[in-house]
Amino acid sequence: MNPTIQPPQPIPTAETTHYWQSALEGRLKVQYCPACNRHQFYPRRFCTTCLSEQIEWVQASGNGRVYTYTVCHVAAHPAFESRVPYAIGMIELDEGVRMLAGIVGSDFRHLAVDAPVEVCFEPVGNEIALPMFRLTGGDSPAA
Repeated sequence: MNPTIQPPQPIPTAETTHYWQSALEGRLKVQYCPACNRHQFYPRRFCTTCLSEQIEWVQASGNGRVYTYTVCHVAAHPAFESRVPYAIGMIELDEGVRMLAGIVGSDFRHLAVDAPVEVCFEPVGNEIALPMFRLTGGDSPAA
């Protein structure tokens, strides 16, 4: 990233503060509804399946598969110009939820739908760390 230009950062809300704090600590958390036995992401105040308000935060495995992806050749923000080209993917976690995140540390030739990935975290300032993913097939360097 361009060190002189600050990248946009998420703004934690009442629903997302726990998620962002966990990410800063290097843990990926998702919400779980014990009433209907389902995980959900992105964070909300209630279960989107059964409308229960008894949502819990649980540790996610951090493992999943690439559901789909794109390789960006034009930076979405000036702070990302030094990263071009970079990959963004919709990741389907083992828990069944999908999340959009960067895919790092990979030769784009190894990216494919259904490729296994694992979470890693990228600090953005002192208050936020972004969950990112890297391929786990042994053919990509660590982020």
